[in-house]
Amino acid sequence: MKNKFILLDRDGVINVEKSYLYKIEDFEYEKNVIKGLQELRDLGYKFAIITNQAGIARGYYTEDDYLKLQDFIEKDLLKNGIKIEKSYFCPHHPNVEGKYGIECSCRKPNTGNFELAINEFDIDVKNSFMIGDKITDLIPAEKLGITSILIKTGYGLKSLEELKETGLKPMVVNDILDFSEKLKNNKK
Repeated sequence: MKNKFILLDRDGVINVEKSYLYKIEDFEYEKNVIKGLQELRDLGYKFAIITNQAGIARGYYTEDDYLKLQDFIEKDLLKNGIKIEKSYFCPHHPNVEGKYGIECSCRKPNTGNFELAINEFDIDVKNSFMIGDKITDLIPAEKLGITSILIKTGYGLKSLEELKETGLKPMVVNDILDFSEKLKNNKK
């Protein structure tokens, strides 16, 4: 049996957008994240994070810095009964020098990390969702048949202005709790 998933961007969706966040002491949840994820869990969804981390390629922080913060976030969510099955991250950026300065398939809007998640967890794409605050979060989801959700937190309001030019048709919500409430009401 295939699994229903909520795929999540991290920065601006789970945590407050802070340019190139990597320090635990700078981490803070976006509003209504815990309650929203708990409701989605109760509706039978599993969770994975798919995030671009260009700060690694740009030399602002290391992969280890990213992994320490990610581990902290996942353990803290687990204390609240929310299990992140896996976090997929892209450390690359095509416009920098060095080992991370490559054109890759894992950097959103490419679909590489989405395809890895779908295959690894046997994700039911027709009954799963991607929550993101940028157009680049939504493109790979829609390409693969996953319903895209544009959240108004993080860069969401700016992305909302750009949406008309893209042809994308995401559901637009205020935050994760708003999305979980809409999903709950649709199930009734």
